[in-house]
Amino acid sequence: MATDCEAWLNSNPVEAVDLSDSDQSGNEENGLRTKIDDEINGNWISAPAGTVHEARLKAKAKRRLRKNSSRDSGRGDSLSDNGDAVRSAIPPTSPKGRVLDRRSRLGKGRGLPKKGGAGGKGVWGTPGEVYDEEEVDVRDPNYDEDQENCVYETVVLPLDEDAFTKTVTPIVQEYFEHGDTNEVAELLGELNLGSMRSDVPLLAVSLALESKASHRELTSRLLNGLCGKVLTRSDIENAFHKLLRELPDLVLDTPTAPQLVGQFIARAVADQILSKNYIDGYKGRVDCEHVRAALDRAAILLKMSKEAGLRIDNLWGSGGGQRPVNQLIKEVNLLLQEYVLSGDTVEAERCLRELEVPHFHHEFVYEAIVMVLESKGDRTLQMILKLLKSLFDSSVITVDQMRRGYERVYMDIAEINIDVPCAYSILEHFVDKSFTTGVIDTKLRDLCPCRGRKRFVSEGDGGRLKLESY
Repeated sequence: MATDCEAWLNSNPVEAVDLSDSDQSGNEENGLRTKIDDEINGNWISAPAGTVHEARLKAKAKRRLRKNSSRDSGRGDSLSDNGDAVRSAIPPTSPKGRVLDRRSRLGKGRGLPKKGGAGGKGVWGTPGEVYDEEEVDVRDPNYDEDQENCVYETVVLPLDEDAFTKTVTPIVQEYFEHGDTNEVAELLGELNLGSMRSDVPLLAVSLALESKASHRELTSRLLNGLCGKVLTRSDIENAFHKLLRELPDLVLDTPTAPQLVGQFIARAVADQILSKNYIDGYKGRVDCEHVRAALDRAAILLKMSKEAGLRIDNLWGSGGGQRPVNQLIKEVNLLLQEYVLSGDTVEAERCLRELEVPHFHHEFVYEAIVMVLESKGDRTLQMILKLLKSLFDSSVITVDQMRRGYERVYMDIAEINIDVPCAYSILEHFVDKSFTTGVIDTKLRDLCPCRGRKRFVSEGDGGRLKLESY
């Protein structure tokens, strides 16, 4: 049939109708519409030649319009009544397909994303947005009333023996440096000590036995500060029970451990962290001589504090840097006086070390030289010179502290000379001896002041010059 139609069109040509002509009348358009046959299942029904040609042109325009609309969808293309493609005034932004942006299609706004970029699918929302708490639905089949009052806490496992030693030992050693009891209590409160709670005083006292007197004083303060916060009185008592049982082993490293442990017990009783009947509980049940010596030491100290007024709270003394200067000066003078009487250089060195004031050794040098200036005879000079030489060689007194002590004497020699008229000459002699021994260097020796010598001629001297120093 298509071949017959094509042959008929070739024999009877029909002029094409201009579809874009807008001057045609409405009657002609209606006439054309009525003459177009319907298309059924892709086959053309027989129709006049002109009508078929117009239908072909119209179908071609529709195909062109559908092709453009599929490419530029959403950009305002439409079909007019006569079949022409009518485009909107807004030109397409891209010739290739659809523009995938989130800007408004109406050409309004600043070109920003909708809802501030927080309204798309799978988006959590704008940064910093806080959501309301979701209310629990009581009618939910998975609802559990017991979960409403649940409190979740971090579970800390209890420490074993190895972990306890590795964790608590640095805490106690750092406490010896800063002396802050509250910080130790806070650190221990974060640990789950469990059954190792009574080992805290045991570890602290064991470390203090091998340390200095100031650290023992800090340990007594630590036990008093932890009792009631981290430890109980029963923990303290159990710790001292263990300490007395381990005393034979502690004596191997610290021979004076029985006396020191006895002092710890006496201090604990005085601080009221141990009961007063603690010592009486061991009467008749002690077989070890070391334990007996420790308990006897504690009983004697408590008896002296009750009858003679001994201050147990100052049993260990204050740390070197914590003592008043006046007290340190008195102790230095006592040390020098004992040395002059006994002549024991080793004991004097040990006492000076126990003062724990290496920054204050210049005061020791100053008081020693002043003692030489105020003494009579050459014995004190030789003994002080021997002591300073021994302390300098053993590095107990450093070069800087020795220099500062001599320079302080040089500065105060004018005032010392008021009470000691021969101070200048004695100082020059002592400085020369110190240089010969090797205690001071040449520069420090040359700084030694000397009193100006007066020259005058008196009557009857025959013109002789007096060289005595005044």
